[in-house]
Amino acid sequence: MKKWFITGTDTDVGKTFVSVAILKQLNARRLQAFGLKPIASGCEMTKQGLRNADALALQAASGLKLDYAMHNPIAFADPVAPHLAAKAKGQAIELDDINLHYQNLCQQPLDILLTEGAGGWRLPLGQGQYLSDFAKAQNMQVMMVVGMRLGCLNHAMLTAEAIKHDGLKLIGWVANQVELDMPLLNENIASLKEQLDAPFLGHIPRLKAPDEAQRYLDLSPLL
Repeated sequence: MKKWFITGTDTDVGKTFVSVAILKQLNARRLQAFGLKPIASGCEMTKQGLRNADALALQAASGLKLDYAMHNPIAFADPVAPHLAAKAKGQAIELDDINLHYQNLCQQPLDILLTEGAGGWRLPLGQGQYLSDFAKAQNMQVMMVVGMRLGCLNHAMLTAEAIKHDGLKLIGWVANQVELDMPLLNENIASLKEQLDAPFLGHIPRLKAPDEAQRYLDLSPLL
């Protein structure tokens, strides 16, 4: 089973959009894949409990159908950093609990277990821990979504350096169009191709749905 972790150069760079597109392409390849969002804030209270739009999208796109809690075990209503949301509730985010949940998922009949992070690579969990510690503990392979906008070169290089420093492998990156009219877009992508030591998996333009994004991704280097 392949264990992939999807991180981004920042929040709101399209991690979920890209993750769903990846899951849908894996489904088309007849691979059994599952999307996990271990921590989510900004959730909506429903009759079934707290629900996160990103986690629901991963659930809908996953080939293996399990209950919502398996996709998103830790959820907060406040749209703030998760460790702050937890503190406001008088709670703590326990890394051991996330690792145990992940190990349970690893018992499922899966070809690929895809985990979508929250925010950027170094998301604080509180108590001196980070979500990147979870990726390290599970020895995941990392994919990076680069939100194509002013400042993305610096953010991408710093994120790639942090992943390498943590002892994990960056197995690919995706250029996701965030800024509609980004100046010198192609030149920025070319610069990243030169500087990032990882396969370029595709450039996704501004689209309405992940179904359309599949054709812009090339996952063949990873499969």
